[in-house]
Amino acid sequence: MGRMVAIYARVSTEHEAQISALENQVQYYDEILKRHPDWTLYDRYIDEGITGTSIKKRPNFLRMIRDAENGCFDLIITREVSRFARNTVDTLQQTRELKKIGVEVYFTEDNIWTFKDDDGELKLTLMATLAQNESKKISQRVKAGQRITFLNGVFYGSGNILGYDRVGKDMVINPEQAKVVRLMYDMYLSGKGLKQIKDELERRGMTTSTGLKIWNCSNISRILKNPFYSGTIVYRKSYIPDFLEQKHKINHGEVEQIIVEGRHEPIVTKEEYQKVLAIMGDHNKHNTKKKQGGIPKTVWTKKLQCSCNSSMQQKRYHKRKDGTITYCYQCYNQIHTGSYNNRLKKGLSVDGICQTNIVQQWKLKVSAYFVFDKLWLEKSEIIESMNKIIEESITVEDEVLTLDIETKECSSRIKKIESKLEKLLDTYLSGILNKDDYVLKKAELEKEKVDLEIKLTNLRNKNVLTSKTVKERIDDLKKIIKENLDYKRGTLNDELIETFVDKIVVYNDKLEWHLNYLNDIIKNKEGKESNESNTQKILIAKYCITLDDIIEYTRYDKELRGVKAYKPFIVEIYI
Repeated sequence: MGRMVAIYARVSTEHEAQISALENQVQYYDEILKRHPDWTLYDRYIDEGITGTSIKKRPNFLRMIRDAENGCFDLIITREVSRFARNTVDTLQQTRELKKIGVEVYFTEDNIWTFKDDDGELKLTLMATLAQNESKKISQRVKAGQRITFLNGVFYGSGNILGYDRVGKDMVINPEQAKVVRLMYDMYLSGKGLKQIKDELERRGMTTSTGLKIWNCSNISRILKNPFYSGTIVYRKSYIPDFLEQKHKINHGEVEQIIVEGRHEPIVTKEEYQKVLAIMGDHNKHNTKKKQGGIPKTVWTKKLQCSCNSSMQQKRYHKRKDGTITYCYQCYNQIHTGSYNNRLKKGLSVDGICQTNIVQQWKLKVSAYFVFDKLWLEKSEIIESMNKIIEESITVEDEVLTLDIETKECSSRIKKIESKLEKLLDTYLSGILNKDDYVLKKAELEKEKVDLEIKLTNLRNKNVLTSKTVKERIDDLKKIIKENLDYKRGTLNDELIETFVDKIVVYNDKLEWHLNYLNDIIKNKEGKESNESNTQKILIAKYCITLDDIIEYTRYDKELRGVKAYKPFIVEIYI
């Protein structure tokens, strides 16, 4: 009986020797297919220039698995376990999953058939473990090689350091940018704070290493604390704890750092750098004492979102005569850039600066009482309003159809480009196409693919709400109100907001309350992580909260007593 076959190979194509290795592998598999005339090749899956330690970094491997799940073939041929995976767990997990769906794997060099051999899994475990150990040895050899380059002061990284340009392997001073760095150090050593330095840089129109005209204090602090400017290079600021996962982690002393003198020209002296560190150390001690018993975190910091899409940070707002502290929340971007009004007073540019005002905590509490009262105590009114929304939601089927056609067409074009890339590789390997033409054409196709993927993402984000979608959402909320909302008037708590609220968006003239979907609420109650929905929200209710409403809620919350509200504000509820 004939078999439909897939071939999997993995090799780096960064060097000529590796390209030859790939050509040899293709020829190797062709010879195997010739010896089995009853086998039909479905596709070759080749990962180029990609590490074998994790399948997550191998797109063609993942594409092969998807095709296997769709029943495209029943046999995978690969040369050896180390080509398939250098991770024992990945190897065993994938071969077991493939076995469940009727796909066998044949490791030709190791002579392992995952269906035929009674001791196939034992062999596979041993071979995979050996491959994994080899990866570990390679990782150790690389680290040993790095240590030598570290000691020679070789620079690692992208080279995007303010004050320097990368020329070949060396870092050369950029005179204009070096003036910016010099000014930072001079101002700090003369007693100026980070905010004062920030304002002065912006006032002079000086730009960051990426060309931005707006600075933030944390960026200035990092520059002042970077020993590179004094001629010293510190290696291993981050490290990879697991050679299989290849994820970087900040080094807090887990791995020995290597500190050497670089080959680059310093912008500041070591004495100046040390003085800066000493001043910062004193400031940190002072700030630590000052912050003891500081502002507690609340559920609002998790749910609040500024209209500019930034998160919001809690701040002290007012201290009353009885000693109690009231709080407010400010846009996180404003905290770094300075508020719109403050920048105007200082004569700084306000282009792109968020203009959202702070929001007081009492306003959030009042709106929370109001929203849950409406959902629970006046649910018949809300439900009636939602039924009206369903009736009025006339579908825009033509728009939906057009959007659907564009999305399918875009997806189809991406698949065609992927197919072209595969054929291009085959053409190159067969000798029809030379290396330069192959690299050029490949780059063109990959750019076209990226452009289409961006377009596809944008199309998918254009969520047109049909009447069916509206009805499903509203039915969902009705069920939440009737079965899941456990609320008594005046008993607001963090758990209620945590569970039922997705986010609260703050504008100068209104607050938008976005409620969670039923599945998210169930997950929250079970302590599971819920995925934030990217779908367009439906406005189900809009209310104006007056001074009378605020006075009404003072019965439940002492914090609301003495609140001065000069004008009403709007609350909108979305699902």
